[in-house]
Amino acid sequence: MKNTTTHNTLRGQNMLLRHWKTALAGALCAAAFSQSGLAQVPPASVLRIDTGNAVLYNEDTGDVTKFAADPNVTTQVAIKNFNRAIAIADIQAVNGQLVMGLHTRAVIANIGLRTAPTPGQAIADVVRNAAPVISFEILKSDGTPIGTIMASGFAGGASPPGSPSNVTGNNFVVTGGTGAFLGARGQVGVENPPPGVSVQRVASITEDPANRRRNGGGAQRWVVHLIPLESPEIAMMPAGPAITHSSDFSLVSASKPATAGEILSLFARGLGPVNPGVDPGQPFPLSPLAIVNSPVEVAVNGKAAEVLSAVGLPGAVDGYQVNFRMPPDTAKGPTSIQVSAAWISGTAVGIAVQ
Repeated sequence: MKNTTTHNTLRGQNMLLRHWKTALAGALCAAAFSQSGLAQVPPASVLRIDTGNAVLYNEDTGDVTKFAADPNVTTQVAIKNFNRAIAIADIQAVNGQLVMGLHTRAVIANIGLRTAPTPGQAIADVVRNAAPVISFEILKSDGTPIGTIMASGFAGGASPPGSPSNVTGNNFVVTGGTGAFLGARGQVGVENPPPGVSVQRVASITEDPANRRRNGGGAQRWVVHLIPLESPEIAMMPAGPAITHSSDFSLVSASKPATAGEILSLFARGLGPVNPGVDPGQPFPLSPLAIVNSPVEVAVNGKAAEVLSAVGLPGAVDGYQVNFRMPPDTAKGPTSIQVSAAWISGTAVGIAVQ
């Protein structure tokens, strides 16, 4: 099926290139893949990032020769205030999908900001415990980089207005991102763990982090409300969504509807980086195919469809072709199609199914 899919992809791309000046190609490349949509603010997407082997290494000694030297599990020496720490954890899943990656927090810890401080704490108008700089570097399960999300703010105290009720008291803002999350904004929180579950193990800075996975750590679920710079969107043409029958690349329409189990091609923008990489602002090449390196999903009436391929459309800038199979049990009638990349969803469009 993969060979057939690749053949259909190339056949469809060659057809579009041969008829570049026709109405279909003109609409796809001149209108549908334009950057005018960037003026609109995409809705927030929710990323639930699960981490494991989480360890917080506290700088509990001034003797740098002891840093990262002890191969055994350690216990931190109690510190009153104003120390530094580094947390390291493995990213294991995003929204239930298995991934790889690294989570870190570089922390100015134990600030002890209090409205009524005890000796050694710091007086302030708010209650906060630490000021971390946070990163999530997310990779596909095969090690392909997807992107990085950066955040910073305050730990402890009250959660900011609008936060989910099940997120602990943190006040972290998304300061930006790279890759699939380029230019992202938003907020970050830590979900309250189930009873008896440790979110992280606290260790001395003397413990060797090379043994972090062997020595073990805690498990945390981070909730990221992400506002992307650009969200995936299916291209629109005068006759409707740019979704075609893969057999002949004619538009799906009321007079020529889709069928359950059929392979369709949709044309979209905002699916992010590709592999091999293409410089920003440059068109995608014909060979080799530029494969989208983020997880791409297509939902049909809210149900996941089988995605067969997702590539940059040759000659287009920020224009992509996604081949997918309609679920065999798709009901007849008006049907919604929605595409997402890197867990960021676009607006659903409607097609006819017979």
